[in-house]
Amino acid sequence: MSSTQVGQQNLRPSTVACSQDATVSEETLAVGDGGKGLTEGRASSSSPRLPVNNAPSTTTTAGGSAGSTGLLPPISATTSKVMETDEQRKTHRPFAKISNFLSALRPRGGKQGEEKSVRKGSGRRRYVGNLPPIHPPQATPTCTSPLVTAPPTTPVRTSPTQPQQQQQQSPAKSQQPIIIRKTFQEFKDDATQAHSSGNFKTLQEFYSTSFDSFYQLVGTFQEESSTTRNPTEHPGVAVQLLDAAYSELMELPQDIQKVVLRGIVNSLLQKDIKGPRSFNDLRAYFIFLKNPQFSHVKTYVIFAHLIRHLAHLEDKEHQVLVGWMRRLPAVQFRDIVDRLLQFISVRLFPPKQDELPPLAKCGWWIPSATKVLALFNAANNICVPMKIPHSHFYNSALDHIDLMAEYMAWQNPATHPGFSFCQYPYILSIAAKRKILQRDSEHQMIMNARRSLVQKVQRRQMPDMGMLFLNLNVRRSQLVSDSVNEIMQKRGDLKKKLKVNFVGEPGLDMGGLTKEWFLLLLKQIFQPEYGMFTYDDKAHCYWFSSIKVDNYSEFHLVGVLMGLAVYNSIILDMRFPPCCYKKLLSPAVVPYGNPRARVGLVSLTVDDLQQTMPDLAHGLKELLEYEGNVEEDLCMTFQVSRTEFGIVRTMNLKPGGDKIPVTNENRAEFVQSYVNWLLNESIYHQFSAFYYGFHGVCASNALLLLRPEEVETLVCGSPELDMFALMRVTEYEGYSRADPTVKAFWEVVLFMPVPLQKKFLLFCTGSDRIPVGGMAEMVFKIVRINASLNMLPIAHTCFNQLCLPPYKSKKHLAQKLLIAIQNAEGFGLE
Repeated sequence: MSSTQVGQQNLRPSTVACSQDATVSEETLAVGDGGKGLTEGRASSSSPRLPVNNAPSTTTTAGGSAGSTGLLPPISATTSKVMETDEQRKTHRPFAKISNFLSALRPRGGKQGEEKSVRKGSGRRRYVGNLPPIHPPQATPTCTSPLVTAPPTTPVRTSPTQPQQQQQQSPAKSQQPIIIRKTFQEFKDDATQAHSSGNFKTLQEFYSTSFDSFYQLVGTFQEESSTTRNPTEHPGVAVQLLDAAYSELMELPQDIQKVVLRGIVNSLLQKDIKGPRSFNDLRAYFIFLKNPQFSHVKTYVIFAHLIRHLAHLEDKEHQVLVGWMRRLPAVQFRDIVDRLLQFISVRLFPPKQDELPPLAKCGWWIPSATKVLALFNAANNICVPMKIPHSHFYNSALDHIDLMAEYMAWQNPATHPGFSFCQYPYILSIAAKRKILQRDSEHQMIMNARRSLVQKVQRRQMPDMGMLFLNLNVRRSQLVSDSVNEIMQKRGDLKKKLKVNFVGEPGLDMGGLTKEWFLLLLKQIFQPEYGMFTYDDKAHCYWFSSIKVDNYSEFHLVGVLMGLAVYNSIILDMRFPPCCYKKLLSPAVVPYGNPRARVGLVSLTVDDLQQTMPDLAHGLKELLEYEGNVEEDLCMTFQVSRTEFGIVRTMNLKPGGDKIPVTNENRAEFVQSYVNWLLNESIYHQFSAFYYGFHGVCASNALLLLRPEEVETLVCGSPELDMFALMRVTEYEGYSRADPTVKAFWEVVLFMPVPLQKKFLLFCTGSDRIPVGGMAEMVFKIVRINASLNMLPIAHTCFNQLCLPPYKSKKHLAQKLLIAIQNAEGFGLE
């Protein structure tokens, strides 16, 4: 999915394969090519190719002896009651280490591929000794079209009641690997019988045979109707049987679980990591991904090689997998995403240093897992509604890495080639993106201040501290006009640290004055008498007025305000619908040098209009669902009207629209044209000024990392108001948590109505918005002042401090606090 991420490049880990002449060591399986650290691997952007060959690799493995390491789940003594011979007890010892079953994949003495004896008389084939030799089919059908699939056919074992003569054939005489096919009910019956009798022989053979190769795996779990379905849209897997098999597997003895892991290793070693894949290969990968065994850290070596195979698939093969992933149930989809996120976290911060191979030797693990996670993110984005929230892909462990190093590596691929998490921004939490944006803004502030200082020195002028800041001097009585004039005169300083001074007031701006300036200015701009924005009572949001004006500078000012807020990490109360932020990121980087470029245009639907003008959207939906004759009953044309200053004006939605009737056939076109006119064309000049105002301040490549929902969160803060979380993070000076005054204070605040709690936040912090990350991210302190008990509480909004006298009663405290928070405007000096 090369088009879905920013700056993706090729993942380049080498192939791990096992041939007749090759010996695979445990270290080779664990680290592949020896690893090249995190510099290895980016997503493929090469042109895709269709899978063209369904024939499996000619790789052959043979039995061998068992060894011991500690990379797989520890195997206790065999708990199953399967009857075993002495030879079986010698050869089927617990595989406590990965080298145990790796040695079973390479020859040891004698002729390679030599067949072992077959136990007879049980009605089922039982291979005694090591893994049976793999005999790939002599002529496997190829996949030449995405609409045609070639499922494995013969030989097939359907039930344990088949004649013994057929089931006792020697593996050497079989032309193709054995396939066991069961229905869901047959498998459940076998499982019930195994648990009641304590004999797991039937289940053990089912798992060992089914997972021994891609061919056998697909043959066992392929849906009967898969040959008639389009394989690009449906995986053709018997979901009920597969889910039952995996669910039952986790309840079985560990020696049976180990058989499955050994079969997966055997299957992966038969496949070259590069080259096109057939649909059956993709089905096998899809089946392996659902294996719950990969939730355990000790299976991560095998899991790493599975996701490496997936990461190296070609683009069209990835597209097929994405189509299959979107059909997963939401619970399974979430479980696999959680598994991949945990894999990345544990690889970055292993709980035990010796539990996994060194990171330097297997740097391809994280890039491969991140790219596979990108496939799930792409599948989630095309689902309506999404299977899981986009925030579920956040990996909070990445908040603790050097994010600016990742950002700089992404910004400078020529000097920092290799993998960066910024190539896959869906995995970075909103807190991580906020940190990157803040650091990038601080870096730009420093560079602009340094440039101003150098210019002063070059002109032989005396430098002063004021030149390092964007200083705005405004009057409360002329707030909007003064703000517009100041910003227009100081456009070159917009990327400096903002400081506000209210004329005639002695306040010093350490952050609090700036917050109040934003609050008061936005409150005036969004008033109806200004005519810049319209407010919808049902949607509870503002939208741009479509009335044409001579000067759009005030819309530019609103964009500058939003940009300054993000640039200076200030939360605003700007109630725009979600589609506004989609338009704001279209494009995310200003097209400088192209004055004819149109900005802020994005394809929107009636669902977007629903969040902006719900009544109008409801009417358009009724038009789409109208069962009568639209042309005769409604008598509409491709023309709309609007009222400007009491005058009704009409607009054509397309050339000659007043003469084109709306019919049952073209009503969808009419609705889409109307939505586009309302949300794009009619407000283009207003939104264009707003767009350039925002990006004139907040121009940063870090915006490329953000989704529209995340921009809204950065501007407006979190919607969750949790005063209990604020109480938990509050610090005290002169008081303690057990002090009677503190207890009375929280009893008053916690049980205030929500509007009053927001006013309390406004009084104490200068903003009634909750910062990104929620109340737990705030810094809040209550300070004791030994003053007259008749004094009101005092707030230092620059530092989020509340100075509270030691009131004697809860009633007295509540009275003084309510007076303070309901009359909180203006600043003074103590």
